Order: sequence, then structure tokens, then C-alpha cells
Amino acid sequence: MPPVDDEPRINDRIRAREVRLVGGDGEQIGIKPLPEALSIARAADLDLVEVAAGANPPVCRIMDYGKYKYEAAQRAKESRRKSSHASLKEMKYRPKIGIGDFNTKTRKVEQFLGQGSKVKITIMFRGREMAHPELGMQILDRVAESVDHVGKVDQRAKLDGRNMTMVLSPDKRAQAAAARKAKSADGSSQDNATGATEESTAVHAPVESDAAAVTATTEPTN
Repeated sequence: MPPVDDEPRINDRIRAREVRLVGGDGEQIGIKPLPEALSIARAADLDLVEVAAGANPPVCRIMDYGKYKYEAAQRAKESRRKSSHASLKEMKYRPKIGIGDFNTKTRKVEQFLGQGSKVKITIMFRGREMAHPELGMQILDRVAESVDHVGKVDQRAKLDGRNMTMVLSPDKRAQAAAARKAKSADGSSQDNATGATEESTAVHAPVESDAAAVTATTEPTN
């Protein structure tokens, strides 16, 4: 019976005449004829699993395959759960939001993008504000421009009932460019500080020489 989908061959499904055998604890047992490898696995009440079919000879490992599949499925489920929670954040704005609130919310959006999450920007309209969708567009444009060093527009603005939404996604290239720019600016600041120190030393050096000269000319002679 062939393996199902991408599942590896196990036990009697393995077709190789000999295999490179790995023990359940990772021990390298060596190359063994398939019947002997199966006997070793069965003696341990475990399965023989072909983990590298393309190798020559194929690599097989002794393990509890049912337990392995269950644990792998649990890990995948947990990973999907975390991904669904972390992949899309939301930040809500009002069309007449104050500059302080705008900056606070936008810094949070920047943080989300820097952490690798997409961000849904929602503009909430109330009452007569619905007659001025351009106010929402202005807010969305300001947000996108404020975070263009870490993110980019993934889904353009659209009206959704009484809301206007836009989705931003992380921009790895922009983040890398911003990091290089910040590093370069930091290096320039250090060079300027060093240059200022050297210039200050050079300016004061002649003063010390002049003072020494004055002292020398005013000393009494015997």
C-alpha cells in the first residue's frame, strides 16, 4: 500500500533492501538490511519510519509513529492558532482625531508592523461625517505615510458600511533600508563628535604654548 499524501513510508511499506538505521534516541546504528531493521524496531515495540527516502541508502528511524503524528498535529494546530491571533491587528481612528491620539495610535501601528503583523486601519464615521469620506482618506494617507519605513499598503481604502478600512503589511525592504540609514546616521554622529574633540584640542594647544612663552620671558635672571 503506497504512503498517503506526503506521509513517509513506515514498516512494511518501505521498499529499500537496506537502510541507514537511526535509533529512537538519535543513535546512529548503521546500515542494516531491511528485515533486520524491522526486527529491531518490532523488538522495541516501535515503528520503522523512512525519514529520508532520497538518501542512498534511505535513512530510517525507529520511533512511535502514532505518537509522533499526534504531537506534530498538535504543534501545527498551536502554530496556526498563534498565527491567526498575531497575523492581523486592528487600529481604529476617528475622522476628527486629535494630533496626540493620532501619534499614539500610529506609533502602535508602527510597532505591530515591526513585529511582523498586518494591521487593519479602520476609520469610524458617525452621523453627518458619512458625507465627508475624504476626511477618512486623509487619515489613512497620513497613517500610511507615517509608517512607510516599516510597512506598505496591502489593501487599499474601501468603504465598509459606516467604516472605511485599509490594510497595511510589513515591508522588509523598507525596514532594512531604515535600519541602514539609522546606522549610517549614528556613525556620522560619532565621527562629528570625534572631529569636534580633535578641533577643540587643536584650538587650545597654542594657548598653552603662549602661556609657557610668557612664563619663560618673565622669569628673573641671576
